[in-house]
Amino acid sequence: MVLQSDVDPRRVRSLTRSNFAPYKLTISKLKLSPLKMASFLLRRASCSATRILSSPLALPTATIIPKSNPSPNFIYHHYLLHHFTQFSRQNKIPSPYLAFIKEISNIPSTKEEKEHKRNNGELPKRGEKSWIDVYLPRQVRPYAHLARLDKPIGTWLLAWPCMWSISLAAEPGSVPNFKMMALFGCGALLLRGAGCTINDLLDRDIDTKVERTKLRPVASGLLTPFQGLCFLGFQLFLGLGILLQLNNYSRILGASSLLLVFSYPLMKRFTFWPQAYLGLTFNWGALLGWSAVKGSLDPAIVIPLYASGVFWTLVYDTIYAHQDKEDDLKVGVKSTALRFGDSTKEWITGFGTACISSLALCGFDADIGWSFYAFLAAASGQLAWQIWTVDLSCRADCNRKFVSNKWFGAVVFSGILFGRLWS
Repeated sequence: MVLQSDVDPRRVRSLTRSNFAPYKLTISKLKLSPLKMASFLLRRASCSATRILSSPLALPTATIIPKSNPSPNFIYHHYLLHHFTQFSRQNKIPSPYLAFIKEISNIPSTKEEKEHKRNNGELPKRGEKSWIDVYLPRQVRPYAHLARLDKPIGTWLLAWPCMWSISLAAEPGSVPNFKMMALFGCGALLLRGAGCTINDLLDRDIDTKVERTKLRPVASGLLTPFQGLCFLGFQLFLGLGILLQLNNYSRILGASSLLLVFSYPLMKRFTFWPQAYLGLTFNWGALLGWSAVKGSLDPAIVIPLYASGVFWTLVYDTIYAHQDKEDDLKVGVKSTALRFGDSTKEWITGFGTACISSLALCGFDADIGWSFYAFLAAASGQLAWQIWTVDLSCRADCNRKFVSNKWFGAVVFSGILFGRLWS
Protein backbone atom coordinates (compact mmCIF):
# COMPACT_ATOMS: atom_id res chain seq x y z
CA MET A 1 0.00 0.00 0.00
CA VAL A 2 1.14 3.58 -0.56
CA LEU A 3 0.34 6.98 0.83
CA GLN A 4 -1.45 9.66 -1.13
CA SER A 5 1.58 11.96 -0.85
CA ASP A 6 3.71 9.37 -2.72
CA VAL A 7 1.62 9.23 -5.92
CA ASP A 8 0.20 11.53 -8.53
CA PRO A 9 -3.03 13.12 -7.18
CA ARG A 10 -4.86 12.40 -10.42
CA ARG A 11 -4.04 8.68 -10.07
CA VAL A 12 -5.24 8.76 -6.46
CA ARG A 13 -8.56 10.26 -7.51
CA SER A 14 -8.91 7.68 -10.24
CA LEU A 15 -8.18 4.80 -7.89
CA THR A 16 -10.49 6.01 -5.16
CA ARG A 17 -13.34 6.33 -7.68
CA SER A 18 -12.81 2.73 -8.78
CA ASN A 19 -12.80 -0.52 -6.83
CA PHE A 20 -10.29 0.81 -4.27
CA ALA A 21 -12.79 3.34 -2.96
CA PRO A 22 -14.23 1.09 -0.22
CA TYR A 23 -10.75 0.78 1.32
CA LYS A 24 -10.02 4.49 1.61
CA LEU A 25 -8.98 5.45 5.14
CA THR A 26 -8.69 9.11 6.12
CA ILE A 27 -6.61 10.39 9.02
CA SER A 28 -7.47 13.75 10.49
CA LYS A 29 -6.14 15.67 13.45
CA LEU A 30 -7.96 15.70 16.77
CA LYS A 31 -6.88 17.02 20.14
CA LEU A 32 -7.55 14.14 22.55
CA SER A 33 -5.85 13.07 25.76
CA PRO A 34 -3.79 9.87 25.49
CA LEU A 35 -6.23 7.74 27.49
CA LYS A 36 -9.24 9.11 25.61
CA MET A 37 -7.47 8.30 22.36
CA ALA A 38 -6.73 4.77 23.58
CA SER A 39 -10.39 4.29 24.50
CA PHE A 40 -11.41 5.69 21.12
CA LEU A 41 -9.14 3.29 19.23
CA LEU A 42 -10.42 0.32 21.20
CA ARG A 43 -14.01 1.21 20.34
CA ARG A 44 -13.14 1.60 16.69
CA ALA A 45 -11.47 -1.80 16.56
CA SER A 46 -14.75 -3.49 15.66
CA CYS A 47 -15.86 -0.92 13.08
CA SER A 48 -15.65 -1.09 9.28
CA ALA A 49 -12.41 -0.16 7.53
CA THR A 50 -14.15 2.65 5.71
CA ARG A 51 -15.05 4.50 8.92
CA ILE A 52 -13.18 7.68 9.80
CA LEU A 53 -10.30 7.34 12.28
CA SER A 54 -8.98 10.22 14.30
CA SER A 55 -5.47 10.45 15.71
CA PRO A 56 -3.73 13.09 17.88
CA LEU A 57 -0.42 12.25 16.25
CA ALA A 58 1.16 14.96 14.18
CA LEU A 59 0.42 13.26 10.84
CA PRO A 60 -0.76 14.87 7.61
CA THR A 61 -4.06 13.91 6.07
CA ALA A 62 -3.44 10.85 3.92
CA THR A 63 -5.23 8.15 2.01
CA ILE A 64 -4.09 4.55 2.37
CA ILE A 65 -4.40 2.68 -0.92
CA PRO A 66 -3.83 -1.09 -1.13
CA LYS A 67 -1.72 -2.47 -3.95
CA SER A 68 -3.54 -5.76 -4.46
CA ASN A 69 -7.07 -5.27 -3.21
CA PRO A 70 -6.68 -6.63 0.36
CA SER A 71 -9.66 -7.01 2.63
CA PRO A 72 -10.85 -4.11 4.82
CA ASN A 73 -9.77 -5.93 7.98
CA PHE A 74 -6.22 -6.14 6.67
CA ILE A 75 -5.98 -2.40 6.09
CA TYR A 76 -7.84 -1.40 9.22
CA HIS A 77 -6.13 -3.62 11.76
CA HIS A 78 -2.63 -3.14 10.40
CA TYR A 79 -3.15 0.61 10.34
CA LEU A 80 -4.42 0.45 13.91
CA LEU A 81 -1.53 -1.66 15.16
CA HIS A 82 1.16 0.46 13.47
CA HIS A 83 -0.08 3.85 14.58
CA PHE A 84 -1.29 2.86 18.02
CA THR A 85 2.08 1.27 18.76
CA GLN A 86 3.75 4.60 18.03
CA PHE A 87 1.10 6.43 19.99
CA SER A 88 1.42 4.18 23.06
CA ARG A 89 5.19 4.55 23.16
CA GLN A 90 5.01 8.33 22.98
CA ASN A 91 2.22 8.66 25.53
CA LYS A 92 3.05 5.70 27.82
CA ILE A 93 -0.33 4.00 27.41
CA PRO A 94 -0.66 1.02 29.83
CA SER A 95 0.32 -2.33 28.34
CA PRO A 96 -3.16 -3.95 28.41
CA TYR A 97 -4.31 -1.52 25.71
CA LEU A 98 -1.42 -2.45 23.46
CA ALA A 99 -1.87 -6.18 24.14
CA PHE A 100 -5.50 -5.88 23.11
CA ILE A 101 -4.61 -3.99 19.95
CA LYS A 102 -2.05 -6.64 19.00
CA GLU A 103 -4.68 -9.30 19.49
CA ILE A 104 -7.28 -7.67 17.27
CA SER A 105 -4.66 -6.98 14.60
CA ASN A 106 -4.56 -10.75 14.03
CA ILE A 107 -8.29 -11.08 13.43
CA PRO A 108 -8.73 -13.11 10.23
CA SER A 109 -10.10 -11.20 7.26
CA THR A 110 -12.41 -13.76 5.70
CA LYS A 111 -14.94 -16.34 6.79
CA GLU A 112 -12.70 -19.05 5.39
CA GLU A 113 -9.76 -17.85 7.50
CA LYS A 114 -11.92 -17.73 10.62
CA GLU A 115 -13.25 -21.24 10.04
CA HIS A 116 -9.76 -22.56 9.41
CA LYS A 117 -8.48 -21.03 12.66
CA ARG A 118 -11.46 -22.40 14.60
CA ASN A 119 -10.86 -25.90 13.24
CA ASN A 120 -7.21 -25.68 14.30
CA GLY A 121 -8.02 -24.48 17.80
CA GLU A 122 -6.65 -20.96 17.27
CA LEU A 123 -10.06 -19.27 17.70
CA PRO A 124 -12.96 -20.18 19.99
CA LYS A 125 -15.94 -21.94 18.46
CA ARG A 126 -19.00 -19.88 17.63
CA GLY A 127 -21.06 -19.17 20.71
CA GLU A 128 -18.36 -20.53 23.01
CA LYS A 129 -18.23 -18.47 26.17
CA SER A 130 -16.77 -19.34 29.52
CA TRP A 131 -19.17 -19.61 32.46
CA ILE A 132 -16.74 -17.35 34.32
CA ASP A 133 -17.59 -14.44 32.01
CA VAL A 134 -21.32 -15.10 32.33
CA TYR A 135 -21.91 -15.74 36.03
CA LEU A 136 -19.05 -14.31 38.08
CA PRO A 137 -18.65 -10.64 39.12
CA ARG A 138 -16.26 -8.67 36.94
CA GLN A 139 -13.72 -8.18 39.75
CA VAL A 140 -13.46 -11.94 40.36
CA ARG A 141 -13.15 -13.07 36.74
CA PRO A 142 -9.37 -12.54 36.29
CA TYR A 143 -8.64 -14.64 39.37
CA ALA A 144 -10.98 -17.41 38.21
CA HIS A 145 -9.22 -17.42 34.83
CA LEU A 146 -5.85 -17.45 36.59
CA ALA A 147 -6.88 -20.61 38.48
CA ARG A 148 -8.29 -22.11 35.21
CA LEU A 149 -11.64 -22.77 36.86
CA ASP A 150 -13.26 -22.91 33.43
CA LYS A 151 -10.86 -25.70 32.34
CA PRO A 152 -11.42 -28.54 34.80
CA ILE A 153 -9.34 -31.12 32.92
CA GLY A 154 -6.25 -30.20 34.97
CA THR A 155 -8.14 -30.86 38.18
CA TRP A 156 -9.31 -34.24 36.88
CA LEU A 157 -5.78 -35.25 35.89
CA LEU A 158 -4.49 -34.26 39.33
CA ALA A 159 -7.37 -35.91 41.20
CA TRP A 160 -7.47 -39.33 39.51
CA PRO A 161 -4.16 -40.68 40.93
CA CYS A 162 -5.41 -39.65 44.40
CA MET A 163 -8.69 -41.52 43.86
CA TRP A 164 -6.86 -44.60 42.54
CA SER A 165 -4.69 -44.68 45.66
CA ILE A 166 -7.54 -44.12 48.12
CA SER A 167 -9.57 -46.89 46.46
CA LEU A 168 -6.62 -49.29 46.55
CA ALA A 169 -6.16 -48.58 50.25
CA ALA A 170 -9.73 -49.64 51.03
CA GLU A 171 -10.28 -52.97 52.75
CA PRO A 172 -11.31 -55.89 50.48
CA GLY A 173 -15.06 -55.89 49.94
CA SER A 174 -15.37 -52.26 51.12
CA VAL A 175 -15.99 -48.96 49.36
CA PRO A 176 -13.36 -46.18 49.54
CA ASN A 177 -13.37 -43.54 52.27
CA PHE A 178 -15.73 -40.91 50.81
CA LYS A 179 -14.64 -38.22 53.25
CA MET A 180 -11.03 -38.70 52.16
CA MET A 181 -12.05 -38.59 48.49
CA ALA A 182 -13.92 -35.32 49.05
CA LEU A 183 -10.90 -33.79 50.82
CA PHE A 184 -8.56 -34.85 48.02
CA GLY A 185 -11.00 -33.59 45.38
CA CYS A 186 -11.01 -30.13 46.96
CA GLY A 187 -7.25 -30.31 47.40
CA ALA A 188 -6.78 -31.16 43.72
CA LEU A 189 -8.85 -28.13 42.74
CA LEU A 190 -6.86 -25.80 45.00
CA LEU A 191 -3.42 -27.21 44.22
CA ARG A 192 -4.05 -27.18 40.50
CA GLY A 193 -5.14 -23.53 40.73
CA ALA A 194 -2.06 -22.69 42.80
CA GLY A 195 0.15 -24.46 40.26
CA CYS A 196 -1.39 -22.46 37.42
CA THR A 197 -0.83 -19.23 39.35
CA ILE A 198 2.83 -20.10 39.99
CA ASN A 199 3.25 -21.06 36.35
CA ASP A 200 1.76 -17.77 35.10
CA LEU A 201 3.85 -15.67 37.48
CA LEU A 202 7.13 -17.34 36.49
CA ASP A 203 6.28 -17.59 32.78
CA ARG A 204 4.73 -14.18 32.23
CA ASP A 205 7.60 -13.13 29.94
CA ILE A 206 7.17 -16.29 27.85
CA ASP A 207 3.36 -16.30 27.81
CA THR A 208 3.25 -12.96 26.00
CA LYS A 209 5.06 -14.57 23.03
CA VAL A 210 2.92 -17.71 22.77
CA GLU A 211 -0.35 -17.56 20.83
CA ARG A 212 -2.30 -19.80 23.23
CA THR A 213 -1.19 -18.05 26.42
CA LYS A 214 -0.71 -14.37 25.62
CA LEU A 215 -4.13 -13.34 26.96
CA ARG A 216 -3.71 -14.98 30.36
CA PRO A 217 -4.45 -12.52 33.19
CA VAL A 218 -0.86 -11.85 34.31
CA ALA A 219 0.70 -11.94 30.82
CA SER A 220 -1.88 -9.52 29.43
CA GLY A 221 -1.55 -7.12 32.38
CA LEU A 222 -5.09 -7.72 33.62
CA LEU A 223 -3.56 -8.70 36.98
CA THR A 224 -0.28 -7.46 38.39
CA PRO A 225 2.34 -9.92 39.71
CA PHE A 226 1.61 -8.67 43.23
CA GLN A 227 -2.09 -9.47 42.84
CA GLY A 228 -1.13 -12.90 41.55
CA LEU A 229 1.10 -13.49 44.58
CA CYS A 230 -1.70 -12.48 46.95
CA PHE A 231 -4.07 -14.88 45.21
CA LEU A 232 -1.45 -17.63 45.43
CA GLY A 233 -1.14 -17.06 49.17
CA PHE A 234 -4.92 -17.35 49.53
CA GLN A 235 -4.98 -20.65 47.62
CA LEU A 236 -2.10 -22.12 49.63
CA PHE A 237 -3.78 -21.06 52.88
CA LEU A 238 -6.94 -22.97 51.91
CA GLY A 239 -4.81 -25.93 50.84
CA LEU A 240 -3.10 -25.91 54.23
CA GLY A 241 -6.51 -26.21 55.87
CA ILE A 242 -7.12 -29.43 53.92
CA LEU A 243 -3.64 -30.81 54.61
CA LEU A 244 -4.14 -30.35 58.36
CA GLN A 245 -7.11 -32.75 58.20
CA LEU A 246 -4.68 -35.62 57.42
CA ASN A 247 -2.36 -37.61 59.69
CA ASN A 248 1.14 -36.35 60.54
CA TYR A 249 2.87 -38.68 58.07
CA SER A 250 0.67 -37.35 55.24
CA ARG A 251 1.19 -33.73 56.29
CA ILE A 252 4.94 -34.05 55.88
CA LEU A 253 4.57 -36.00 52.64
CA GLY A 254 2.09 -33.47 51.24
CA ALA A 255 4.18 -30.44 52.20
CA SER A 256 7.23 -31.96 50.49
CA SER A 257 5.40 -31.84 47.14
CA LEU A 258 5.52 -28.02 47.17
CA LEU A 259 9.16 -28.14 46.06
CA LEU A 260 8.03 -29.91 42.88
CA VAL A 261 5.08 -27.55 42.40
CA PHE A 262 7.20 -24.40 42.64
CA SER A 263 10.08 -25.66 40.51
CA TYR A 264 8.12 -27.29 37.67
CA PRO A 265 7.52 -24.09 35.62
CA LEU A 266 11.30 -23.53 35.41
CA MET A 267 12.05 -26.96 33.95
CA LYS A 268 11.12 -26.03 30.38
CA ARG A 269 14.02 -23.56 30.39
CA PHE A 270 16.64 -26.22 31.20
CA THR A 271 15.51 -29.62 29.93
CA PHE A 272 13.57 -31.23 27.09
CA TRP A 273 11.81 -33.38 29.71
CA PRO A 274 9.54 -30.97 31.64
CA GLN A 275 6.68 -33.43 31.01
CA ALA A 276 8.51 -36.04 33.10
CA TYR A 277 8.92 -33.51 35.90
CA LEU A 278 5.22 -32.69 35.64
CA GLY A 279 4.53 -36.41 36.02
CA LEU A 280 6.45 -36.50 39.28
CA THR A 281 4.46 -33.48 40.48
CA PHE A 282 0.96 -34.33 39.26
CA ASN A 283 0.98 -37.90 40.54
CA TRP A 284 2.16 -37.19 44.07
CA GLY A 285 -1.39 -37.92 45.16
CA ALA A 286 -0.79 -41.60 44.34
CA LEU A 287 1.54 -41.66 47.36
CA LEU A 288 -0.42 -39.25 49.51
CA GLY A 289 -3.81 -40.97 49.11
CA TRP A 290 -2.49 -44.28 50.38
CA SER A 291 -0.69 -42.70 53.34
CA ALA A 292 -3.78 -40.67 54.28
CA VAL A 293 -5.75 -43.91 54.70
CA LYS A 294 -3.04 -46.27 55.98
CA GLY A 295 -0.71 -43.89 57.85
CA SER A 296 2.36 -45.15 55.94
CA LEU A 297 3.45 -46.29 52.46
CA ASP A 298 3.58 -49.80 50.99
CA PRO A 299 6.29 -49.51 48.30
CA ALA A 300 5.22 -52.71 46.51
CA ILE A 301 1.86 -51.09 45.72
CA VAL A 302 2.38 -47.32 45.64
CA ILE A 303 5.65 -47.23 43.65
CA PRO A 304 4.16 -49.04 40.60
CA LEU A 305 1.04 -46.87 40.95
CA TYR A 306 3.13 -43.70 41.07
CA ALA A 307 5.23 -44.86 38.10
CA SER A 308 2.09 -45.59 36.06
CA GLY A 309 0.92 -42.02 36.65
CA VAL A 310 4.27 -40.58 35.55
CA PHE A 311 4.18 -42.60 32.30
CA TRP A 312 0.56 -41.57 31.74
CA THR A 313 1.51 -37.92 32.16
CA LEU A 314 4.30 -38.33 29.60
CA VAL A 315 1.67 -39.53 27.11
CA TYR A 316 -0.98 -36.84 27.57
CA ASP A 317 1.32 -33.89 28.19
CA THR A 318 3.50 -34.68 25.18
CA ILE A 319 0.34 -34.62 23.05
CA TYR A 320 -0.62 -31.35 24.74
CA ALA A 321 2.84 -29.85 24.11
CA HIS A 322 2.42 -30.35 20.35
CA GLN A 323 -0.07 -27.46 20.41
CA ASP A 324 2.72 -25.00 21.21
CA LYS A 325 5.73 -26.48 19.43
CA GLU A 326 6.04 -23.66 16.86
CA ASP A 327 5.83 -20.98 19.55
CA ASP A 328 8.20 -22.94 21.81
CA LEU A 329 10.82 -22.95 19.06
CA LYS A 330 10.52 -19.17 18.65
CA VAL A 331 10.66 -18.47 22.38
CA GLY A 332 13.41 -20.99 23.09
CA VAL A 333 11.68 -23.22 25.65
CA LYS A 334 11.94 -27.02 25.60
CA SER A 335 9.47 -29.90 25.63
CA THR A 336 9.23 -33.60 24.83
CA ALA A 337 7.23 -32.63 21.73
CA LEU A 338 10.34 -30.90 20.38
CA ARG A 339 12.63 -33.64 21.67
CA PHE A 340 10.71 -36.48 20.00
CA GLY A 341 9.65 -34.65 16.84
CA ASP A 342 8.46 -37.09 14.16
CA SER A 343 9.10 -40.03 16.50
CA THR A 344 6.53 -38.84 19.04
CA LYS A 345 4.04 -41.65 18.46
CA GLU A 346 6.70 -44.32 18.95
CA TRP A 347 7.83 -42.70 22.21
CA ILE A 348 4.35 -42.25 23.68
CA THR A 349 3.43 -45.81 22.63
CA GLY A 350 6.29 -46.96 24.83
CA PHE A 351 5.14 -44.73 27.69
CA GLY A 352 1.56 -45.99 27.32
CA THR A 353 2.75 -49.61 27.45
CA ALA A 354 4.79 -48.86 30.58
CA CYS A 355 1.76 -47.16 32.16
CA ILE A 356 -0.54 -50.15 31.63
CA SER A 357 2.17 -52.62 32.74
CA SER A 358 2.77 -50.64 35.96
CA LEU A 359 -0.95 -50.57 36.72
CA ALA A 360 -1.16 -54.34 36.17
CA LEU A 361 1.80 -54.89 38.52
CA CYS A 362 0.19 -52.63 41.12
CA GLY A 363 -3.08 -54.58 40.92
CA PHE A 364 -1.23 -57.90 41.24
CA ASP A 365 0.70 -56.73 44.32
CA ALA A 366 -2.51 -55.37 45.87
CA ASP A 367 -4.25 -58.74 45.26
CA ILE A 368 -7.15 -57.00 43.57
CA GLY A 369 -10.10 -58.76 41.90
CA TRP A 370 -10.22 -59.93 38.29
CA SER A 371 -12.65 -57.14 37.25
CA PHE A 372 -9.77 -54.68 37.59
CA TYR A 373 -8.00 -56.29 34.64
CA ALA A 374 -11.12 -56.12 32.48
CA PHE A 375 -11.34 -52.37 33.08
CA LEU A 376 -7.59 -52.08 32.56
CA ALA A 377 -7.99 -53.66 29.11
CA ALA A 378 -10.64 -51.03 28.30
CA ALA A 379 -8.34 -48.27 29.57
CA SER A 380 -5.49 -49.55 27.42
CA GLY A 381 -7.82 -49.42 24.41
CA GLN A 382 -8.69 -45.80 25.16
CA LEU A 383 -5.00 -44.92 25.47
CA ALA A 384 -4.17 -46.74 22.23
CA TRP A 385 -6.98 -44.85 20.47
CA GLN A 386 -5.48 -41.54 21.60
CA ILE A 387 -2.00 -42.41 20.41
CA TRP A 388 -2.94 -43.94 17.05
CA THR A 389 -5.53 -41.36 15.97
CA VAL A 390 -4.09 -38.07 17.24
CA ASP A 391 -3.13 -35.58 14.53
CA LEU A 392 -0.04 -33.96 16.04
CA SER A 393 -0.12 -31.15 13.47
CA CYS A 394 -3.66 -30.07 14.50
CA ARG A 395 -3.98 -28.07 17.71
CA ALA A 396 -7.67 -28.81 18.08
CA ASP A 397 -7.18 -32.57 17.78
CA CYS A 398 -4.26 -32.54 20.22
CA ASN A 399 -6.47 -30.73 22.70
CA ARG A 400 -9.35 -33.17 22.17
CA LYS A 401 -7.12 -36.17 22.82
CA PHE A 402 -5.59 -34.45 25.85
CA VAL A 403 -9.01 -33.73 27.37
CA SER A 404 -10.14 -37.32 26.74
CA ASN A 405 -7.67 -38.50 29.40
CA LYS A 406 -10.25 -37.77 32.08
CA TRP A 407 -12.06 -40.87 30.77
CA PHE A 408 -8.90 -42.97 30.98
CA GLY A 409 -8.60 -41.98 34.64
CA ALA A 410 -12.29 -42.74 35.23
CA VAL A 411 -12.00 -46.23 33.69
CA VAL A 412 -8.96 -47.12 35.81
CA PHE A 413 -10.73 -45.82 38.93
CA SER A 414 -13.80 -47.94 38.13
CA GLY A 415 -11.56 -50.98 37.72
CA ILE A 416 -9.93 -50.43 41.12
CA LEU A 417 -13.29 -49.77 42.77
CA PHE A 418 -14.98 -52.94 41.48
CA GLY A 419 -11.78 -54.96 41.91
CA ARG A 420 -11.67 -54.02 45.59
CA LEU A 421 -15.38 -54.72 46.10
CA TRP A 422 -15.08 -58.19 44.58
CA SER A 423 -11.67 -59.17 45.94
